[in-house]
Amino acid sequence: MNKNISSPPHKIIGVAIIWNDKQQILIDRRRPEGTMGGLWEFPGGKIEPGETIEECIKREIDEELAIDIEIGEHLVTIDHTYTDLRVTLTVHECRHVQRVPQALECDEIRWVNLEQLSQFDFPAANFQIITALKQKVANRKQLNI
Repeated sequence: MNKNISSPPHKIIGVAIIWNDKQQILIDRRRPEGTMGGLWEFPGGKIEPGETIEECIKREIDEELAIDIEIGEHLVTIDHTYTDLRVTLTVHECRHVQRVPQALECDEIRWVNLEQLSQFDFPAANFQIITALKQKVANRKQLNI
């Protein structure tokens, strides 16, 4: 027998770890009615045809939060498969430049410290981002940067 097994749809997503001047990170809570509703996430979104990851991140952050950011270093790229979806998350550290964040495409936004991230429920793929972020911050402290 020859069964056609289809793989889940694949989305390439640009993700921003947005730092403010108080060394806090911006997170947002997904709307309850959507995919993974009610979970917290690092803001970002799907890449559009012809767009670079950096352009995608800037556009998504402007559309979702109405703030200006400066794109910084690439942190990590994660490939994760959920039961109905495969995602490739390309994550960049970013710096909040101006304007006050607004919850335009989400239920809620918060500025949190790195240590507070464990208090929030994130989608499974995000735990790899948090691990990479904690490792990078620990390395910076170790190098006294």
